Formats: sequence, C-alpha cells, structure tokens
Amino acid sequence: MTTDLALVLAILVATVVMFALNRPRMDVVAVMAMAALPFTGVISVGEALSGFADPNVILIAALFVVGEALVRTGVTQRIGDWVAARAGRSEARLIFFLMVGAASLSSIMSSTGVVAIFIPMILRIARTASVAAGRLMMPLSMAALISGMLTLIGTPPNLIVHGELVRRGEAGFGFFDFTPFGLPILALAILYMIAVRRFLGGAEVVAPDPARRSLADWVADYGLPARQARLRLGAGSGLAGRPLAALELRAREGVNILAVERGSGRSARVDRPRAETVLETGDILLVDIMETGFDLEAFAGRWGLVAEPLSEAWFTDRAGALGLAEAMVPPTSPLVGQTVTAARIRSRHDLAVIGLKHGARPVASALRDETLRPGDTLLLMGPWRAIRRAQESRREFLMLDLPGEAENIAPEGRRAPLALVAVGLMILAMVAGLLPNVHAAILCCLLLGLFRCIDMTGAYQSMHWKSLVLIVGMLPFSIALQRTGGVDLAAQALVDLAGAASPRVLLAAIFVTTSVFSLFISNTATAVLMAPVAMAVAESLGISPYPFAMTVALAASAAFMTPVSSPVNTLVLGPGGYRFIDFVRIGVPFTLITLVVVIAMVPVVLPF
Repeated sequence: MTTDLALVLAILVATVVMFALNRPRMDVVAVMAMAALPFTGVISVGEALSGFADPNVILIAALFVVGEALVRTGVTQRIGDWVAARAGRSEARLIFFLMVGAASLSSIMSSTGVVAIFIPMILRIARTASVAAGRLMMPLSMAALISGMLTLIGTPPNLIVHGELVRRGEAGFGFFDFTPFGLPILALAILYMIAVRRFLGGAEVVAPDPARRSLADWVADYGLPARQARLRLGAGSGLAGRPLAALELRAREGVNILAVERGSGRSARVDRPRAETVLETGDILLVDIMETGFDLEAFAGRWGLVAEPLSEAWFTDRAGALGLAEAMVPPTSPLVGQTVTAARIRSRHDLAVIGLKHGARPVASALRDETLRPGDTLLLMGPWRAIRRAQESRREFLMLDLPGEAENIAPEGRRAPLALVAVGLMILAMVAGLLPNVHAAILCCLLLGLFRCIDMTGAYQSMHWKSLVLIVGMLPFSIALQRTGGVDLAAQALVDLAGAASPRVLLAAIFVTTSVFSLFISNTATAVLMAPVAMAVAESLGISPYPFAMTVALAASAAFMTPVSSPVNTLVLGPGGYRFIDFVRIGVPFTLITLVVVIAMVPVVLPF
C-alpha cells in the first residue's frame, strides 16, 4: 500500500465514522472530505470540486424541481386520494395500493419527497380506517426504496452507477433497464409486508406538532359552528334559479353566504359565491349569521331550505377548496375603528372575516357591527390563492399563521395537466434517447416554469441541498481511489475472496458489501464508493461490467435494514412509532429475498 493510498483511506475511514455517528451532519462531513483530499496531493482542488459540474448532480437537482412541481399542481395529492378511495378500510388493500402508488410516483421524483407527502395522508387514512400507522409507514418506506429499482431516474445511486459506466466508455443504462428487476421485487415486497404486518401492529400515531394549529382547532377556538350553518336548497326553494346579486341576502336577511357546495360525494365541489352565481336545487349554502338574535329556522322556512350538519370535520374535509388563516390588525392599519362590514375585506381581498378575537377573547356574537381594534385577531376564510396574496400585503393586517393543512394544498392545482405534459415529454425524451437525460430534465424544468407550475423561489427551495452536497463531496473519493490503486486493490480482494467461484458468487459478494456499507453511510455515498470497485472486478475478469453495475445499483436501493440507511426510513421512524430493531427484524429478511432475486435474474437479463 502506497503512502498516497493510505492517506486517502484514512480520510475515507474518518468520513465513514463521522457518517455513522452523524456528527457533524452528513453534508458538512462531505465538505470536510472534499477540502481534505487536495492536501494528499492525489487530486487537485479543481478535481475535488468537479462534482458541482457533474451532469448527474445537475440531473438530480432538476428532478427535485420536477417533484416539487408535481406537488404544487396536486398530482401527488390526487394519487394519495386515489389510494384512499381504492383501499377503503381493508388493511391489505391499503398496503397494496399504498405501495403501488408510492413506488410509481417515486420512480420519477424524489423518493424522500414522496414519503414526506404521503405521511400526512397515511395518518389521515389510518385514523379513518382505525389502522395503526405503524402498519402502513414501513410499507411506504420500502416501496419508496424499491422505486429506485424501477427506472433510471428513480434514485441517485442509479444515476451515479450510470455515470461511472459512461466515464469508462460504456453506453450506460436505459430508462427502463431497471424495471425487469424492480417489478418482481416490488410484487414480493407487497406480499411480504401484507404477511408481516401483524408484527408492526402496536405502533401508535404520533400526535401532531402542537405548535401548528389545525383547521379543527381554529373552528373550535372561534366557535364557528354556533354562528354558521349549512342550508340545502329543497325542492321548490325560493332561492333556486336566481343569481345571488338579485337576492341581496346580506342586506335583507342579515346572512352572509361564504360558500356554495354543488354536487354530492367525491364529485362535490365548493365554489366561492359570486354576484352572478345562479343557485340550483340541491345546492348547499355555508352561511354566516351577521345579526344577533337571528332566527335561523324562520329564515330556512321562508326560503325552502333544509339544515345540514356542520362540524369541525367539514372545514378539514374541504381544506383543498377553502382555506383559513389568522391575521392581526396592527395599530397603524386603516381598518382600526371600522366595523367588519365597513372594512370591506371580502370585496377587496376575496377573504371573509368569519372569526374575531379582542385579545384572547373570541367574539361569540354576530360580527357585522363589531368594531376592529388594534391587536385584534381575525380568522379569514377564502381561496388559498387569496390567502397567499394577502400574506404579501402588510398595510391592513399581518398574517400570523396558516393551519397545518396548508402544507398539503396544491396552489397550482388547475395546472396539473400541463405539469403532466411536461413530465411526459421529459420521460419520452429519456426513453427514446432523443436528448441526454440531464438536458431533458432541464428543459422539463423550463417548461414547468413557463406553464407556471412552479416559480423560481419554489424551485430553489425544492432542491435538497444536503443530498446534493453529500454527492458532490463523495465523488472525489472515486477519483482518488482509482488514481492511487485503491479501487483495483478492493476489486482484487473480492476476486481473491471468491476464488474460482462463478461470477454469480462475485455478484453476491458485491451485493452484500454494498448492503453492509449502507448500514453505516447513505446508499448514495455507498454507490459512489462501490461502483468503481464493481467495474474493476468485471474488468479483471474480462467480462461485461453491466451485471456488476446493476447489482451495485439494486443493492444500494435495498437499504431496508436500519432507519439510517436512507432518508426515507428516517422519515417514517417517528410517525410509525418504530424502534431501531423493528427495521432490523423486517428489513434483514427482505434484503436476503432481494439478494436471491438479484443473483438469479441479473445474469439472465444482463449476461456476463
């Protein structure tokens, strides 16, 4: 072993130890390694920083943007709703549709982002179906990991291995080259999780963060059910067939229509009332009582209306259409001294004042003639787009908080078809080889921006910089180890270990080595280290590098065994109520199943 190799290995060992201890955080460790390697004299500063220009790093960054656009346009939320609708209350069906949906979506966007999106949806489904969240969270993380075995862009390790092939003069992998392996492994994973779900029972749902209030909390705090009502237009109602402007219900009757529900079941929609809105029989009006002593029964009888239930859950269920926000009236606001009606907040901001607090005391009576004071807290209701616009205006009131449900709202929901067109064109260009993958992804991002599915602020915020810096910081190790002979040394050690055994035994050794590395460091960093070793093994034997490269990629995605093997496992650890040993008990057996599938299939699909 040369001195240069010893220095590089010392830095590598120190890096792995710090990764395992998570002290300091992984991206900081990667930067430290990147700064230390040029001192060895093996690589230059430019080579240490070359990862920032690596096409695969740019591609991964672009895919974060694509994923965020799918979130903003509601594509991911609709997939979640589809899962909930198809699964019903059956636990086995929940696991099946959840894993299929998560794996499909994660195959074209960040699996970490998909898991983060799915966690709130799963908690809601678990509460509705009376299922322990722990029975659903680990299937979610496993499906997200297996998604990396479905497409080339499913996970960063695939792109890293692909890039290593290209650097060695090979053509690299195609978009769907991973699919023949991923589909059977996904099918086995679904059957496996359905079979072992009883061992994940007992885990309880973690209570939501009390610092983030929910819609239901606000509805209860402001006493909305006591001041608002839902009224359905019965057959022969005097309101049917007439526009709201002609009815003048606010001036004549003292009621303010906040929303109009039209349709029934899952197809029902909630519309903002407009002057030209013509009411129809069967419509349900959400009304706010503006006058003290209002006789709701007499009003309903006069107009042929039937009272419908109104509970806290109604606001939560319709959070996608109607938003709530708390705002404060500052001392300098022109609203001070005006009544709620005179302030005309709805006509100017498209937001209705449905709750009011003087200090900490909510106003229980009708709000119509309440005078606004400095420091008053308003509960505003209206479209999410209007709420976000109001956040930018600070002259009249200051936005204090949004409910927790705001994180799951798609602000650009109507642009979902355009987002799907852009992503579809990207996938088509990648599959057909019309453009380099990174070029297709960048063009997709530009299209998404042109279609206004995402803005620049959202694009920058969507990038998981910790992951990107981790990859950039680890790439120089590949150069340094190859230059000092470390890669050849590791490859020869594997060949010597296998002896005269068949190449399948070497594949198994590479799979196990990659999996063991993933116990201590991220699967992305593992792929950076193991890809050149696997290529060198193939080169020393004089056989195709593709089976060995594919084995590294699949093993890197099989990070099922510990909660620190992958960010997706870490994300579900808390909400699922798991312990470290839970991942070991469930993950180790399925890793062995995956190993058998890989060793059996890879040489058949990708001959030596």
